[in-house]
Amino acid sequence: MGDAITRAVGFGGMVRVYTGVTTQLVDQAQRIHDTWPTATAAFGRVLTGAALMAAMGDPEDRLTLQVVGDGPVGRILAVADGTGHVKGYVDEPHVDLDLNVRGKLDVGRAVGKGQICVIRDAGLREPYRGVVELVSGEIGEDLANYFLVSEQTPSAVGVGVRVAPDGHVLAAGGFIIQVLPGADDKIISALEAIINSLPDVSAWIAQGADSRRMLEVLLGGEIDSEPEDLPVALACDCNKERLLGALISLGPDELHNLAAEGKDAELVCHFCRTTYYFTPGELSDLAKQAQKPAQQPGSFKQDVE
Repeated sequence: MGDAITRAVGFGGMVRVYTGVTTQLVDQAQRIHDTWPTATAAFGRVLTGAALMAAMGDPEDRLTLQVVGDGPVGRILAVADGTGHVKGYVDEPHVDLDLNVRGKLDVGRAVGKGQICVIRDAGLREPYRGVVELVSGEIGEDLANYFLVSEQTPSAVGVGVRVAPDGHVLAAGGFIIQVLPGADDKIISALEAIINSLPDVSAWIAQGADSRRMLEVLLGGEIDSEPEDLPVALACDCNKERLLGALISLGPDELHNLAAEGKDAELVCHFCRTTYYFTPGELSDLAKQAQKPAQQPGSFKQDVE
């Protein structure tokens, strides 16, 4: 099985588990954004976390996970939906720090201190938005703290990325375990013993574990529902029309000036690095539209993530 999220309920309905392998997804993101090792690890953990969290909702739901710290990578943003599509970007991809005291990529120092923000859009009038302080910058601990503080759900979260010496991704993935109200101490003790016996997530995946095997181990055989598998992949929904809003926001004067240069204007998508070109004629037309007193609702769409 390739990249996928697997989910199931166990321990008499008292525990929800989501496991995922995202190796291909994170490796593709590394190549597109040309991330260096420490940035790759941080970016990959956020992409994986977003994919796991989006799998908790319905197919039409959309989740945005944003990590903003004062470390050298700056902002990391990932957007995922319930169909398994994930996209994202990191402000500063060219970050590679010395290993930390454990001999691991120093994601905590790369991210630094700051906040983690989660936006869940289920198509309701107002999306749910939760913001909490980062506790370590290591992403897994920060997500566990987010669930406890913002959603009042005790959770264990593990996310990891193993990067090869040449920079490509060898293994990536993670898990989320959530204990529901009413779970007794025996269940919690059993889960703690299982988690403490595990290798690092990226090592586990590098050894050949897929999302199904991870789920079976984490639930210790106490599976109550048939596991569901959701393929996940890097996917961007950008197109030229979506970027019109960004251009028209420049105003008619700036658009006229760009058109007068006689060259194509270039806009690059943050998420997939695709370049879109706008001819001088298109820029002139946009300038005329920008001079109108009001736009029709929905005339221009802009991805604001």
